[in-house]
Amino acid sequence: MLDPTQPIALFAEATMGKLNAKMAEGILRYGRNPVMAVIDSTQAGKRVRDLCALDSDVPVVATLAEAQGLGAQVLVLGTAPSGGRLPPEWKDVLEQAIAGGMSLVNGMHDRLHPMFADKLRPGQWVWDLRVPQGDAPPIAMARAASLPNTRVLMVGTDMAIGKMTAGLELTRSLTDMGHDAAFLATGQTGIAITGRGIPLDAIRVDHAGGAVERMVMEAAAHKIVVVEGQGSLLHPGSTATLPPLMRGSACTHMILCHRAGMDTLDELDSVRIPPLRDVIALNEAVAHAAGALTPAKVAGIALNTARLSQAEAEAALRATEDETGLPTADPVRNGAQRLARAILAAP
Repeated sequence: MLDPTQPIALFAEATMGKLNAKMAEGILRYGRNPVMAVIDSTQAGKRVRDLCALDSDVPVVATLAEAQGLGAQVLVLGTAPSGGRLPPEWKDVLEQAIAGGMSLVNGMHDRLHPMFADKLRPGQWVWDLRVPQGDAPPIAMARAASLPNTRVLMVGTDMAIGKMTAGLELTRSLTDMGHDAAFLATGQTGIAITGRGIPLDAIRVDHAGGAVERMVMEAAAHKIVVVEGQGSLLHPGSTATLPPLMRGSACTHMILCHRAGMDTLDELDSVRIPPLRDVIALNEAVAHAAGALTPAKVAGIALNTARLSQAEAEAALRATEDETGLPTADPVRNGAQRLARAILAAP
């Protein structure tokens, strides 16, 4: 696991400030390690705050050597190309990092440890986040449904909509309010931030629900667990992540994550996003499985208003709350206290 005292550099070549750099932004916002630089030669000379909605003075540099010169000891691959495969043109940078004594944190599906194992020096390591740990989990058997705690699953209208961010903010708000809450990571960014979790999209589909169930059962002592969501029931490319999360967690509540103003999926203009009331009904129906499983209800809406002005954001929040009849908040802009109160008040 990444030592939280080690200085890191985030590799986000040609993506910083774009959707694919969500891992870099997540670590910048919530990570424990000091970030010395972001590497993106197309934006060199700028600061993080110039490229995204983060009040961060971290510099953007053009080369790995510059990041090392600033003290970085670990290189974190902070962007996720389509399909999660390692671009061939990155290999030279990775070889330079290993040769320069740096360790690697890799969120790609392609494993780097076998590639560099024979080149590692004492104290140097490669952490492949998307490698399932331990034995294959058992098939999910609705064991979590017997737990007396509250299990909140983050769901969304699209991929990369802010489910992890909203979940972390919700957990923080619940904890700040004095409640025993834990965040359970199911993707590479959440694992990198918290140091634990499961890489759900790298687990065989037959065992995915069981992996979620085992993680939830291991966290059973917590009064509230917030389970990081993956994918969307609306997205045709989201095949194995969301139903296993519903089945494995036996969630009691859900928070629906949506980006203000979205009418179609981000990368599929042909797929229309239905009215949010219909999306809520869909998620509740799938989670409940026509009465066979736990009757999880959507308790609130996490609305991503990052692309809006303050006045526009306030109007969007009011409109969404009027449309759905549910408490609505932008957890990043305004905090997640409203959503936390909704969870606590929900039956």
